Formats: sequence, structure tokens, C-alpha cells
Amino acid sequence: MSTPIFPFAAIVGQQQLRAALMLCAVDPSIGGVLIRGDKGTAKSTAARALAAVLPAIDRTPGCAFNCPPGKACEHCAVCASGAPVPSPVPFVTLPLGATEDRVLGSLDIGQALQGGGRTFQPGLLAGAHRGLLYIDEVNLLADHLVDVLLDVAAMGVNSVQREGLAVAHPARFTLVGTMNLEEGDLRPQLLDRFGLMVEVTAPRDKAERAEVVRRRIAFEADPAGFTARWHEEQEALRARLAAAQALLPQVRLDDAMLDLISHLCCEFDVASLRADIVLHKTARALAALDGRSEVTPADLRAASQLVLPHRRRRKPFEQPGLDDDKLDQLLRDAMPPAPPENDAGTEGDDDQAAPQGGEEEQVFAATASGAAPRIAVEADAAFGAAGRRSAVDRAPRGHALRAVPNEQPSAIAIGATLRSAALRGGTNVTRADLHQQVRAGTSANLILFVVDASGSMAAQRRMEALKGAVLNLLTDAYQRRDQVAVVAFRGQQAELLLAPTRSVDLAEQRLRELPTGGRTPLPHALQLALEALARADAGGTPLPPLLVVLTDGRANVPLAAGGDPWREALALAQELAARRTPALVIDTEQGYLRLGRAAQLAEALGADCLTLEELSADSLALTVRARLAQ
Repeated sequence: MSTPIFPFAAIVGQQQLRAALMLCAVDPSIGGVLIRGDKGTAKSTAARALAAVLPAIDRTPGCAFNCPPGKACEHCAVCASGAPVPSPVPFVTLPLGATEDRVLGSLDIGQALQGGGRTFQPGLLAGAHRGLLYIDEVNLLADHLVDVLLDVAAMGVNSVQREGLAVAHPARFTLVGTMNLEEGDLRPQLLDRFGLMVEVTAPRDKAERAEVVRRRIAFEADPAGFTARWHEEQEALRARLAAAQALLPQVRLDDAMLDLISHLCCEFDVASLRADIVLHKTARALAALDGRSEVTPADLRAASQLVLPHRRRRKPFEQPGLDDDKLDQLLRDAMPPAPPENDAGTEGDDDQAAPQGGEEEQVFAATASGAAPRIAVEADAAFGAAGRRSAVDRAPRGHALRAVPNEQPSAIAIGATLRSAALRGGTNVTRADLHQQVRAGTSANLILFVVDASGSMAAQRRMEALKGAVLNLLTDAYQRRDQVAVVAFRGQQAELLLAPTRSVDLAEQRLRELPTGGRTPLPHALQLALEALARADAGGTPLPPLLVVLTDGRANVPLAAGGDPWREALALAQELAARRTPALVIDTEQGYLRLGRAAQLAEALGADCLTLEELSADSLALTVRARLAQ
């Protein structure tokens, strides 16, 4: 029984999101759309609803490759004997935990065991051909699947070379992905493959929010009845998309507009030439969707807001975005006089520029501290989330190393298993034939930053250097897809500034806004670190941890009344050392008279100790060695 789909025409607001999805329907070669936004903002609802209003395609029933009429795939046995009929556009969901075999396709074991030889069993990419490939939380997709998508998206062909098979079939699809930035960003290579990107937020208007709830409740109460009430609007939308698809080949974009496209890409410092191509296609699709045969500057402006923001060259942690005021000025300069649509778009510029003065509220900015240090963690850690820091043997994902006999394998090595059965002369696979696939992968780490923001660190230049050093370490975490958490301490206590998250952008934001002053409650900070690590271990998939403590060590706030804060700090450091947690201490002490407390703290932790100056060295590469259980 199919799951009811909320009607696309019934979605409230989200005009840019709806427009982006319809543009990809008009011209699938645009490359799809990435939908970024908070939870509960209709990202998945809109993506799933699009397929229901797309004009039907001609397809032979039972064809696993979705071959177009007259162009059957050489491996398709259905299209040679069947006749194509109008069919719904394929909508295929790629699960985050899918295996490469499920995505690419693999050897058909049933056929092989019945003596049918090596027969290819198509995967999800074959099913998505000429349709939509949907990935929810695409930023959490494992690296090995990202690599697969990049290869196929670049060529439009899925090539499978495994288990004695050599198969290639067309795989051209519209990629639709959703993501919540709190869970981490997307790899730049995959980000560029999305033709368009849309930022969505929940509506702030009370009446609009109420209408969203009203329609959703009505749909859940009677899906069939609600869908029937929107049937006329759905059909009108389907007809509009079909008309735009038919008109698209006749839409003209003259050389002057093409020069303007290149000018905009250069002015916004866009590196990828794919931006120019997608901007060209999107502007034409906008004109076709509006029923026009010629592209206007207004089309180009609207297309730029969807194509350019995620392709600009950005510094680490800088968010995608486009300066609308600059865009309007470039359009006015290139093609005077300015169209009325462009003039109207500048009314809110003063409001958008206002937050720039907010930097005065920050205590200290971060100074540039050279290149990001590279930290390697050597540990025999259990495999957790996909990342690039810790090497892990016997990982569930990664490069295949070998196959070993195993009567209860968690990942069957199909080729080795079938070969064992064949060599035995049997026609069925027995447990004695089963082999385990052994893979080597890499794991993400949980990096817990414990940052001293007390008055002893209040000298402006020193605090700026400390923030710069932390941001450099965050850059390393960003590049290696780690989770990060931040404990900051000042005044009378410490606080968990940021719970473990893959969004290093949030960590960067919290650190930039971190105020300075007060006393140094170092024991409380180490206690919070212990609690945070214990909670992380109790989670579903614990990650190998790395503790980074930035302090001068001058503890002066005890945990217990009348206690000795320095002795408490050392005792807690020894507890952390007993957990065998790899750690690094950054000594932030300044001045001629130095107590060396940070070095003593590092000794208690069993950690390396560096100064801020050493951490800022461009050539620094750190190796933090875990103390392994005996």
C-alpha cells in the first residue's frame, strides 16, 4: 500500500523552494536542488510532492533501467519484447545506510546459483534514471556513497566492475537533497553537483503558520479527500510544467546575456564553470515556466539567487549567501536602464545591512593564525561515523581488503562465497561457503574543546590569538568531518557551550561570541568534560574522542567550598587520563613570570603540551597518541 503524498499545490508559502523544484522539472539537466533549512520546514514534503505533478514518461512496464522508447539498454531484456506506455516519473529514495551493491547494482545471486551465469541485478541508480533521486539528510551520506554519486553525476553513466561483471548503463537523474545545517555541511564536490540551492525557514507570519497546520491536519485526517480537493490545481500545475518542457527548446538567450552571466560569476568569485552553465539553463527554464521565449534580466536575477550562493569561494565557516544589493548594481551597470523588478528588489537593503554593526558586541575577534594544523589520532577505536581522521580496520564501509571464511558474516563477500560453492561442486550455498568481506575505512572523531575565557586570559591580543588558534583547529575538524563540542569556563563555573555536533559552523559562531572575564573555574570545566565524554560513550555510535584544553592553568575557583582548585584540577585530569582519552593541552600563559601550570596539567592528562605560538606555526602537524588498554 503506497503512502499518501501531500499535494504539491497545497504547500503554503515557500515560493523559492517550489520554484526551484519546478525548474528542475522543466529542465532535468540543471542538476537538481539542495534544500537547506531547519527541522519541520516542509523540505521532505515538497521534494516528495514534486513527483506527483511531473508529466508522465513513456516506459515499458517491468523495465528496471527505465529505458526511453527506442533506446533500450543493452542489458535490458524487457524493452525488446514490450511496448512503452505512459508511466509516473520514478522517485527513488537513497537510504543513508545503503550499501554500494544496493546503489550501483550487483551480481544476481539467485540466477547464479540456478546456473544462469553472471547476471546483473540493477541497483537504485538504474531505477532513478529519467526520474528523481531523493536523499534525506544528504550531508550525513557516507563518503563511499558520495564518491559513487560524484562519478555517476559527472558521466551520466553507471559503470559496475565487480564480481566478474562489467556493466554500464545510463543513469541520468534529478538529484534532490535535504539537509539541516546543524548536522554538518556538505562536501564541496557534492555541493557543486547540485544545480540549485534553497534556504528554507519556518514562516514568521501567524496566519501563514496557522494555514500550514490547518492543511496538514486536514490531510492526515482524510488523505484521499484532501488530495481530491486539490486535484484541479494539481492538474493545472502538471499542464504548466508540460507546456514549459515543450517551450524550453525555443527559449532564446542572446550573447549579451551570456556575457552578463560570465560577468556575474567572475564578480561573485565563483570558481566552478558549472555555475555559468547552470545559470544559463536556469534562466531559460524560468522564461519557459513563465511562458516566454526570451530570457530577461529579471530571469537572470532570480536564477543567480538559486545558482551562485553555494558556489562562491568561501572561507571556512563562512555561510553561503549572495549580496542582493551587489547583484542589483551589477545588473544595472551591465544593462541600463534597470528593470522595475530589480528596482523593487532593493527596498529591504537597508534592513539587511543593519546587522553588520553587530561586531561591536563581540569582546575579541580572532586573529589569523596561519594554516590549520593537521592532527592525526592513532587509536584502535571502534568504527563510528564516517570521517577522515582515524584509520579503522574491519570497518563496515570503505575499501575492500580481502575475504575470509565466516559462517556468520555481517557483510557477505558474494564473489568469494559463490566461488567456494562452485569449487565444492555444489549447486547451493552452505554455511561452510560463506565469506566475510573485510574492509578498511576511516572514522570521524569527537573533538571536545575546553576553552579558558577567564580574566587571566583577558589581555586583548592574547584572547584574539586563542580564538584564532581554536578556529584553526576547527578548520581541521571541518575538513575531516569530525563532531565537535565546546566547554567554556569563566566566572564561577563552566558551561557546555555546544553539545556534540557535526556542525563546526555552530562551534565557530559560539566561540566568536564568547565573552571574556572573571575567575578561572578549571576544575568545573574538567568535570563537565568528563560528563560530556561519558554521555557520548553512552550514545548509539560512540566516536573516538580527542580532548583539546586551552588554558594557562591558573585555577582559582574550587568545586567544593574550601577546596584547593589546583589539586581538584589535577585529580580530574588523572580521571580523564584513566579513560585513556587522547588529549592535547595548549598553554595560553603569557608574561615573563610563568608558573607552568598548563604543562603540569598536560602531564597529569598524559597529553602533549604546546604554546599558542607553536600551534600557530604554518607547518605544524600534530600526532596525538591514544593510551591503549593493556
